[in-house]
Formats: sequence, structure tokens, C-alpha cells
Amino acid sequence: MSQEIRPIDEIVKDLSPEQQRELRDFAEFLLTRRNERPRGKPGFLWAGALNDLRGHYNSVDLQHQISRWRTDGE
Repeated sequence: MSQEIRPIDEIVKDLSPEQQRELRDFAEFLLTRRNERPRGKPGFLWAGALNDLRGHYNSVDLQHQISRWRTDGE
């Protein structure tokens, strides 16, 4: 019950021009996806970047400032 695998160029010849365009678009998509770099775990290189501001602001001050920004923008 083995099926012969037809070469892709033979299959393409049997497709309509519109189907051939779709197949080309899909093949190009597969090629671009293959070339994308794999995503890893996010890095936290920014962590600690604002340590020098720690003594100047606290969370309550920041909440009040955010509230002012929201009301100023309306």
C-alpha cells in the first residue's frame, strides 16, 4: 500500500496559476520562518538601571505622578 511520492515540479504543473501563486507565497513564508532566529527567554538587562533614583522617588509618589499625567491628557 505504498504511495509513490511525485516530485514537486510535477505537482506544480497540475495547479492553476492562482494556486501556483499561493504555493509560491507559502514556500517564501516557510523560507523566511526558517531564517528567523529562535526566541529565547527574555533578558532583564534593564534591571537596576534606575537604582540611582531610588532615594528620590517612592511608589506612592510615582502613583500620584501617573494620576496627574492621566488627568492632564484628558
